[in-house]
Amino acid sequence: MSFFSDRVKELRKERKMTQRQMANVLGITERSYQRYEAENNPNNETLIKLADYFDVSTDYLLGRSDNPRRQ
Repeated sequence: MSFFSDRVKELRKERKMTQRQMANVLGITERSYQRYEAENNPNNETLIKLADYFDVSTDYLLGRSDNPRRQ
């Protein structure tokens, strides 16, 4: 798995949310969201939505930083 897949899955589980609930938050299908936790990185718009929703930096989601805080 990629940094992104691992981190988005971990953040979702911390909030005790299902994949279906996350898909609804993002306005995408559940299958599309499942791909993010499996192998695919999202487009820029979805990446920003995820970072905003979880209140983390995009660099953290992408594995460019181990610090989840936005700067």
